[in-house]
Amino acid sequence: MSNIKTARASWTGKNLEFDATMGSGYQFKMSSKPGAESGSPMEMLLAGVVGCTGIDVVSILQKMRQNVHGVEVEIKAKRAEDYPMVYTEAELVYVVRGENIDPQSVEKAIELSEEKYCSASIMFRRSGVEMSTSYRIEEQAAA
Repeated sequence: MSNIKTARASWTGKNLEFDATMGSGYQFKMSSKPGAESGSPMEMLLAGVVGCTGIDVVSILQKMRQNVHGVEVEIKAKRAEDYPMVYTEAELVYVVRGENIDPQSVEKAIELSEEKYCSASIMFRRSGVEMSTSYRIEEQAAA
């Protein structure tokens, strides 16, 4: 049963805004017109991809004993012009900050995430999204 995940969205009665509740209890708002207080469902998919792969990369780099102080992952994705307006292309950019970070370790961590561990990005790839990846390392001493 642990492989089953749940979520619920309830219309607030206001415009096209929904309150979403995850099986974990986490809550957030979604709207057809995202803004400061809500994101769109399609933005949530992107957040899932960068969150998932970011968690993997940090975990893997820590296991590789890399002195990582920060990781950011950004995704830029293009949607089809016509409905159903699915994502067709996505570019992931990783920024890894730390001391004496080994580029080969970063490459291996990203590869493991994107090919083995990150279910969200693997679902994107399997659905036909053309994905590209790049990274950069920024030297940063411990605070």
